[in-house]
Amino acid sequence: MSDATLHAHAMDPDSFAVQIADSIESFIVATTEVARGDEPDSAVPFLLLEVSQLLLAGGRLGAHEDIVPDERYEPDAGPDLDVDELRMRFAVMLDPVDVFSEVFDPYEPRKAPVPFRISDNLADIIADLRHGLAHYRAGRTTEALWWWQFSYFSNWGPTASATLRALQSLVSHVRLDQPLAELDGLDTDEDLAEDALAEEAGRVMAAEILGPLGMRTVK
Repeated sequence: MSDATLHAHAMDPDSFAVQIADSIESFIVATTEVARGDEPDSAVPFLLLEVSQLLLAGGRLGAHEDIVPDERYEPDAGPDLDVDELRMRFAVMLDPVDVFSEVFDPYEPRKAPVPFRISDNLADIIADLRHGLAHYRAGRTTEALWWWQFSYFSNWGPTASATLRALQSLVSHVRLDQPLAELDGLDTDEDLAEDALAEEAGRVMAAEILGPLGMRTVK
């Protein structure tokens, strides 16, 4: 798709650019609402749904041919919005299950899983998406699509995929009545060996936190 075509269809609600932008803005609005903590009973399932829907938009960007920006250098999109408060809100809400282990690149041989935080991942994803949204709202449609496509491959796509696996695992453990094994101090600052991470597959999922996180055990 040429740059001219992208700009010509920028206002068409059925155009690729508008659909991607709508999906991204919907994700930002929805997850920001979750971080407010007004409905903690549905937090984890709702995040699972939202990240899944975002990755559909990411898959469309990934399958699209390379998008070439109008200018050689990226125009100034203004200062990036601070996501630290959002990160902290998610960290408090998800504290019992925030840390998880992930293999960053499954095609790199003999790579041990490393610990990540769902809260960090969600904040980083939103930061990437907001940056592209600033270009889109300024009328730089091609630049926005280029940024979203590039950062999908380089950052927010892998981050969202890892987050989706963590959220899906949480819901599955509870719905299948398979409580997570207790972890003894797993943190993102640790450099743990593969065997240790295999034994420490999740954090404590005590009965009293299942309800507030929107998860129910199977009776």
